[in-house]
Amino acid sequence: MNTRETVERRVVRLGAGAGFARDHIEPALDLARDGKLDYLIFECLAERTIALAQQQKQTSPELGYDPMFEARMRAVLPIQREKGFRIVTNMGAVNPAAAGRLAQAIAGELNIAGLKIAVLEGDDVLAQVKGSSARFLESGEALDARSHEIIAANAYLGASGICAALDAGADIVICGRVSDPALFLGPLVHEFGWSMTDWNLMGRGTLIGHMLECAGQVSGGYFADPGYKDVENLGNLGFPIGEVDETGDLVISKLPGTGGCVTAATCKEQLLYEIHDPRAYYQPDVIADFSDVRIEVLGQDRVRLTGAKGSPRPATLKVSVAYRDGYIGEGQISYGGSGAVTRARLAGDIVRQRLARAGVAVDELKVDLIGIDSLHGQRLAGGIGDPYEVRLRVAARVATRTLAEAVAREVESLYTNGPAGGGGVVQLVREVIAVQSVLIPRDQTSPVVTMLEA
Repeated sequence: MNTRETVERRVVRLGAGAGFARDHIEPALDLARDGKLDYLIFECLAERTIALAQQQKQTSPELGYDPMFEARMRAVLPIQREKGFRIVTNMGAVNPAAAGRLAQAIAGELNIAGLKIAVLEGDDVLAQVKGSSARFLESGEALDARSHEIIAANAYLGASGICAALDAGADIVICGRVSDPALFLGPLVHEFGWSMTDWNLMGRGTLIGHMLECAGQVSGGYFADPGYKDVENLGNLGFPIGEVDETGDLVISKLPGTGGCVTAATCKEQLLYEIHDPRAYYQPDVIADFSDVRIEVLGQDRVRLTGAKGSPRPATLKVSVAYRDGYIGEGQISYGGSGAVTRARLAGDIVRQRLARAGVAVDELKVDLIGIDSLHGQRLAGGIGDPYEVRLRVAARVATRTLAEAVAREVESLYTNGPAGGGGVVQLVREVIAVQSVLIPRDQTSPVVTMLEA
């Protein structure tokens, strides 16, 4: 008998508790109660949500963390105390310190004592970015051309700070801007003692994080397409569990009895999700190579992934720079009955004329019919017939709130100054916090861990 085969391999179980800021709480609670987890990981931050968080922090210095942070913590902390798993999350957004204090207060209210909460900061590089000669990666525009509008700059940190927090005994690690895979890689480095210069292990850990970071996507959400890719019981979608051994092999599963599915196809789609070059996926911890990843179906809702590699990490870190970029004024109105599309198009033309006559300076104007040409424009709108009802949307980007209000008001005026049968007007005015990216040398930032105790 091969003695090596009789030794049970050590496996760390990672539960994906969220894939975006407003994700469902219930699947995470199912994992917390029944997943036999070592870690429950909430990935809730994107460029859009970090911009929204910056807006919130501008209104109050105690805001700027994930809007569902309190609800998630109140729901999951009692289960964590019973089951003993640890929590890692980027729900701190642009204010992880405030989120840490809130978690501390919630634990106190729930009579949970001895809870160690780590707050990970260091991603705020506004001082380093302001005045630099960098150019935005997306537009090529010089960053200093926006210097007066910039409100925040957050670097994508890697896994080292998370690992340090766990080494210090943290039960909960609350991060700001870290890379999504780092939320999963950090616990694995901590658990298995991986060297962070073992580039193949870093590549495998990055694959694990990439596969799990979007939660329900890999277990059938965002995958379903009725008649082509049928998925059962999406209303009770089960979030994925990652079973990882010390070599970095990954098995993805979900709880029995939950909806969705984990198949080779769901894993292939997630593997390629947001990947430009599978051979060179740039992350703070490694340049990962997914080109030789192998997918093996082990049984129903059990899929193994192996074969990721890596090469030395890049010398720079990506930074999301948020800046004020004017306002958007928007109005919507519905038309129904015979000739609805023709009347809605006329209404859009009227708004264009009225804005020009009123002298509203518009930087960008979009007039579309939702469900007909709002996604792909009129070029692809033909041949779908004439629907019985349609909704007109007019949106403009302008310099001031007053101009944005004028745009929305012109849509409302269609009630009595436009074609027949308009109704259900909705108006919206919002400030635009735009986000672009720059690169900075990685030595311009470093993670800072602060420990709190409830």
